[in-house]
Amino acid sequence: MRGWGRWLLPTKLKHRIFVTFVLLILLPFGLLNFYNYHRIEDLVQEKISDQSHDQLENLHSQLLDQMSIAFKTLIFLEQDSTVKDVLKRPESRDVLDNKDLVEEKFKNLNNSFFLYNPSVYFSLLDLHGHVYTSYQPKKALDYEELDNNPWFEQAEQDAVPYRWVPNEENYVFRDVSTSPYLLSLYAILRERDGMPYGKARVSIDYSYWFQSTVSGSGMDQDYFILTQEGETVARSVRDAMLPDSVMERITGQRDDGYFIDADTDSLINYSYMESVDWYMINRIPLSLLFGELDALKNKYFMTFFLLTAAFIAMTFLITHAFVRPLTHLQHKMKDAVAKNFKIRLPERKYAGEVLDLTRTFNGMLGDMDRMIGELRSEQRQKDAVRFQMLLAQMNPHFLLNTLNTMKWIALRHEQEDIADMCVSLGKLLETSLNAEVDLIHLKNELELIEAFVYIQQVRHNYRFDVRYEYDESLHYALVPKLSLQPLVENAIQHGVSALPEGGRIWIRIRMLPDRHALELEVEDNGIGIQQSLSSKRHRTRPGIGLTNVRERLRLLYKDEGALETVELEQGTLIRMTIPYLLSKPFKVGDDSLLQVEANNLKA
Repeated sequence: MRGWGRWLLPTKLKHRIFVTFVLLILLPFGLLNFYNYHRIEDLVQEKISDQSHDQLENLHSQLLDQMSIAFKTLIFLEQDSTVKDVLKRPESRDVLDNKDLVEEKFKNLNNSFFLYNPSVYFSLLDLHGHVYTSYQPKKALDYEELDNNPWFEQAEQDAVPYRWVPNEENYVFRDVSTSPYLLSLYAILRERDGMPYGKARVSIDYSYWFQSTVSGSGMDQDYFILTQEGETVARSVRDAMLPDSVMERITGQRDDGYFIDADTDSLINYSYMESVDWYMINRIPLSLLFGELDALKNKYFMTFFLLTAAFIAMTFLITHAFVRPLTHLQHKMKDAVAKNFKIRLPERKYAGEVLDLTRTFNGMLGDMDRMIGELRSEQRQKDAVRFQMLLAQMNPHFLLNTLNTMKWIALRHEQEDIADMCVSLGKLLETSLNAEVDLIHLKNELELIEAFVYIQQVRHNYRFDVRYEYDESLHYALVPKLSLQPLVENAIQHGVSALPEGGRIWIRIRMLPDRHALELEVEDNGIGIQQSLSSKRHRTRPGIGLTNVRERLRLLYKDEGALETVELEQGTLIRMTIPYLLSKPFKVGDDSLLQVEANNLKA
């Protein structure tokens, strides 16, 4: 019993040093390293999963954009007078003439800039036995078979006259498309009174788009699109397969997530797409994530254990010889730490092993001092690299240069309206990019409004006009940047644009001397608040313009800024009240960088 006590509670200093080193240094340090490496693996896994999820969300967003484009194209076809005339009165022209007219519409749509990827295929049926397509079909077209398609029947029965079919079998000739499935939009074309005059099918070759999009991801990883039933409808690699256990774990859920699949030794990241009831999946081999980390860990721990073993052996050999000068060394070590390792032990006082230890200690201090210098140098290099990375990020002025290029191309082709719109859009873009400025002069804000109004007038075919009422003495009053634009946009979109004969907008600006405030009003003679609210019920996304302006006023002026909406007998009045702040420039004509950049764009 006494022998165990001696081993557990050693009396000799060298034994105490050894036990203390093992229990208080070696063991905790080893456990801490194991824990830290485990945490590093978790963080790497979580980071890679977040990046992969962002990629999946980006792919999902791109697919939704393509679906939105397909739907807008369907609306365009439904509203096109030529297409409507061909479908309603096919007997008024020769069959080949009707075919040429419709195919020309298809050709224009396929050549438009937003339908280049993925491929989109159009099918139109009238109610008189004629079919028009933009593609070469896999088999001969049968009007009765297409007309009796159950998806058309469901679209007729639904309240919304269209229906998305997520995985329809590919009906296009194999030389044109080899994808197994298409994403199709079935719709009934109707008159304004609700009477049908034709049927339409718009299909997206999403499988080809998916494969071409993810093929350049760079890492050795696989992408899949999986249905709720567990069927793989698209994949990045032709022969890639998901195990049944993975598909069973994913299907049936309605959320996003990730997990480790032990059978394939890979990280599985998945995202649910509610619009089509699909899952987008990314599989990354763990060897790709942790291969280099494991090799580094093995080298580190091998070196750690070898150095530890060597240190323990040396401890037993030199402990006895260094007991007496231990106190002296302790004080010197404290001094060395306090003086940033600049101190050195005097070697002339020692001889033999103590002299060797002294020299070794001095060399260690020199090495540590040099290592600290190297670490500081490496940190400065890292900061320099990070600075260069920040400089290499996209310059927002690239967008202005692009608009300038578009303007010159438009002028070269004598498209002055497009050139003027580029100039107007450049003003708005430059102001929105200038995040350092919150308040600008009123005259600059009015120039931006004129640019915005010009774009909207071109868009609405000059069906409304805008009148300005203000005193030029208010030119240098300070107003929030782009504060009038949402009010004018609201008056156009929800007011005068709905009037068949057009309308008028008044912009009034005046000073309120009794309150030392500036009052800005935007009035329109549009359809009014109640009718606008009724039409908003059918919008899929709520408007944020007025809410944004109101929140900005609160942040800039606290309780001194106000925004109110007044319902008029004919139209709507929006009144904004802010504190009156005047800031005249030292030199007229040199107001802000915004004016200089706008002039450069005009040049």
